Amino acid sequence: MSVDRFVGKVAVITGASAGIGKATAVALVKKGLIVAGLARRVERIEELAKQLKNEKGKLYGFKADMTKEDEIISAFKKITETLGPIHILINNAGVAPLTSLIDGDISKWRQILDTNVLALSIGTREAIASMKASNIKGHIININSVAGHDPMDIPGISVYPASKYAVTALTESFRKEINRNKLPIKITSISPGYVKSEMAEAAFGPEAAKGINSRPGLETEDIADNIVYVLSTPEHVNIKELTVVIQGQEA
Repeated sequence: MSVDRFVGKVAVITGASAGIGKATAVALVKKGLIVAGLARRVERIEELAKQLKNEKGKLYGFKADMTKEDEIISAFKKITETLGPIHILINNAGVAPLTSLIDGDISKWRQILDTNVLALSIGTREAIASMKASNIKGHIININSVAGHDPMDIPGISVYPASKYAVTALTESFRKEINRNKLPIKITSISPGYVKSEMAEAAFGPEAAKGINSRPGLETEDIADNIVYVLSTPEHVNIKELTVVIQGQEA
């Protein structure tokens, strides 16, 4: 099992400036891949690229707001034009601003659905178009969540699970369309439990995040390792769903 067939090929990672996206960018560059990282805070990716300049692969930053359709499409077009056809897409970008359903903030609902559902769908469409045009045996990985299979009972986290349930369904629907069109493309949903990252701070604030992140949890590198594992499987093997939790805990 190896990612050698992807060495020198283009992997796109959305939300690559922090968390799982950043850890995955580091892992793939070290394996020799050409990584295109998408984020609003593109300067973070550019700084990371400098730190990885002596590694086997290379990291490039592309600025894109994942809630804006035109920016997503433009970024994918630029990646293909400057780096070459896309072989791997890691749909990692995701948000979870606190809001309720009973008396919730519709703007936050829209932010969650635009980022977690529509951006993933748009990016996947663009990546498949690139893979199809070059007859590439590609791989798409959607960073899902255990919340995409069992909604959590946490105040303020009411819409997020719905967005991740959508990721579960979209992964399978894309897979069926890919198979129907006889395309040599794999698609995988990876559903982590609690991962220590900046997401807790973004959702709950700095003080609350300290308490949350003090409890046992997965590291972002753990998920990057699982992404490398999924990409390493033989061409005839497609892992449809991989659920990853810390030993001894449900989520």
